[in-house]
Formats: sequence, C-alpha cells, structure tokens
Amino acid sequence: MTTTSALFNSEGLDPKSLEFLAQAIEKNNLPGFDYLEFKRAIHQLAELKLDEATAHKSAFATAATLGITKEKLIETAAYYRNLVEKEKDHFAQALENQNATKVTGKQQEINRLRDQIERHKVEIARLQDEIGGYLNQVTTAEETVKLESDKLEKLKTAFEKAHQAVLLAIDKDVEQMHKHLG
Repeated sequence: MTTTSALFNSEGLDPKSLEFLAQAIEKNNLPGFDYLEFKRAIHQLAELKLDEATAHKSAFATAATLGITKEKLIETAAYYRNLVEKEKDHFAQALENQNATKVTGKQQEINRLRDQIERHKVEIARLQDEIGGYLNQVTTAEETVKLESDKLEKLKTAFEKAHQAVLLAIDKDVEQMHKHLG
C-alpha cells in the first residue's frame, strides 16, 4: 500500500513537513472510499504506467461501483484540504510559541546583556577617570616628596656643616686655652 506522504510528494518538499501533514491526513481519514482512497488508486494506476486520464477514469469506475459520485470525491477533497489548512494554523501557533521562547526570549536576553555591557563600559570609564586622578595625585606627591627630600637633605648638610664648624671652633678654642693658659 502506498504511504500517504508518497501520494503528495513532489520534488523539493521537506520530508518532515510532508510526513507531519500526511500523518494528520491519515489520522483523520474518513471511513469508506473517499478522495484519499481515490487518490491512492490513481497513484497505483500511475505506477502501472497508465496515462493520467485513464487512471482517473479507471479509479472513478471502481469508486462508482461503491456508490461514490464526483461530488462526493470533491466534497471529501475539500474536507482534507480544510484539515491541511487547520494543520497550518496549528503549525503557525506552535511556530509562534517556539519563536517566543527561542527567538524573542533570546533577543531579550541579548538586549539585557548589551545593556549590562554598556553599564559596565560606563563604570570602566568612571574607574579609568578615577585612576587617572589618582595617578596625577601620585605624580604630584612624588614631586613634592622629591622637593621636600632635597630641601631636607640641604638642611641636613647645612646643619652638619655648621655643627662641624662650631665643634671645630670649640676644639680650637680649647686648644688655644691649653696653649695660652698654661
């Protein structure tokens, strides 16, 4: 027996999508001989290399013996067409749900992350400015330390020079006292 998906297969169709629709048709197959069985009969006759017109006429001749009319075939074809349209609506809803969770949700996450990145960039810029200020303070403090250190060194040198001079003067005076005072 020919599979339902084989009845509707044509070049370039997605096999999963075709199989999904074929299963929906098969699951909702009307009892008795109708459009679906008529299509199956035409498909089998076409495999026997009958031309399209002969295949249709032969399948319809068999269907007519079961009391099937052209109108009944068209009516049941409309039923399956409507069924396939409803499956498209179900698919569209499922696709929308998937879009909401997999695409829209991820897009919101991307936007949230981009916002966070921008906040971090602002924070980094603020910290870099703060670091720049600290580096300026360090440079200024280092210059002050050097100036003060130089001043203190000069002061120390001047004091030591004066200290040595005073000590030498005292020592010289004591020496003169020994020499002159007896």
